[in-house]
Amino acid sequence: MDHESNESRGVAHSHGSFLSLEALGAKRSSVVYFLVITLAAAAVLTCVGLVTLWPNKERPQEIQENAVEIGLTAELLRATVHEASEADCGYSFSSAVELCRNVTVMIQEGPDNGSLVALPEVNTSFDPTFPKLSVGDEVILGFDSVTDSYYYQDRNRLSSLWWLIGLFALLVVCLARVRGLLALLAMGVTVGVLVKFVAPSVLDGNDPVLVCVVAAAAIAFFSLYFTHGFNLMTTVALAGTLIALSLTLGISWAFFELAQFSGFSSEEAFILPFLAETLDVRGLLLGGTIIAALGALDDVTVTQAATVLELKARNSELSTKQLTVSGLKVGREHIASTVNTLLLAYAGSSIPLLLLFAVSDQSLGAVANSELIAVEIVRTLCGSIGLVAALPLTTSLAALLMRTKK
Repeated sequence: MDHESNESRGVAHSHGSFLSLEALGAKRSSVVYFLVITLAAAAVLTCVGLVTLWPNKERPQEIQENAVEIGLTAELLRATVHEASEADCGYSFSSAVELCRNVTVMIQEGPDNGSLVALPEVNTSFDPTFPKLSVGDEVILGFDSVTDSYYYQDRNRLSSLWWLIGLFALLVVCLARVRGLLALLAMGVTVGVLVKFVAPSVLDGNDPVLVCVVAAAAIAFFSLYFTHGFNLMTTVALAGTLIALSLTLGISWAFFELAQFSGFSSEEAFILPFLAETLDVRGLLLGGTIIAALGALDDVTVTQAATVLELKARNSELSTKQLTVSGLKVGREHIASTVNTLLLAYAGSSIPLLLLFAVSDQSLGAVANSELIAVEIVRTLCGSIGLVAALPLTTSLAALLMRTKK
């Protein structure tokens, strides 16, 4: 008897989080089939949305011309600093002596490849952002076709970024192995969806909220199944993710309307209507909230589904209630840290802004009321509500599917 029990537990554990439909009882299979059919319908709707909202080639030329007209685009070229020095400016706006930085660079690409070019001298009193360059520094230059001259745009830091990306990929693959490699590939597809679908489709005049919802669903379907495989755990996690994402969308929509955000809380928002007059800036703000919420949701749902299935594999005698209670105990700790992570992520990216508000001598209520801060508050809280909702949803669904057949 003990031998049979241990053997059955061993079989259950060998499947782990990859239990197939055949490993489930008849009642559980019927629930799984309903779940699969529902997700299949959602997948079809997502594909229809991708095809319908896929960007066309009618407006890109118009948008590109608008970008050139407002000076948003420029020809960028790589260069290396050949000489760099500081000297008294040849001109002065005051009686005091002013320093100017003089830089000569060697162009590394374009029609003037290999040529030495002297950049316009920069008065550091009026442009303190211009860096103190040294010989050998790699920089990016912009070319002004009107004056037929080059100007400093930025440092060339791509090499350091590639080293960081390589280090990150190496660590992920070493730790997670095949799963890590699949996750990296899924991340690349996610970037492709955002760059090749979301941005061009919104600029084409499509509803930003609808575009972001379709993109979020497509990313969820692909990244979860591609990374974790077609199995019960992934199906449960995907269902929990989509349900919680729908809840996040509804709550965010309601509170964005109640707060009456204009959408013009950042400098970028003021520029976008000049590129495409029909662009819905407020909708873009809400759509961005949905995309941001997805990143944390799939983390929570996968963890909860895997936890419940692993508990069941370890002890096949656990009831639905016991699985739910145990899964929620783990999930509460996860949620507590994840919610704080969201807050810190938004606050960390806004430290310069917080410093400006700190010296403005305004009350905390006045600062929170400003649209720039209020948008982040609504995003954080609505995203956190979706996370909290995803916890019992995914845990209960996984426990229901894993209940012991009598």
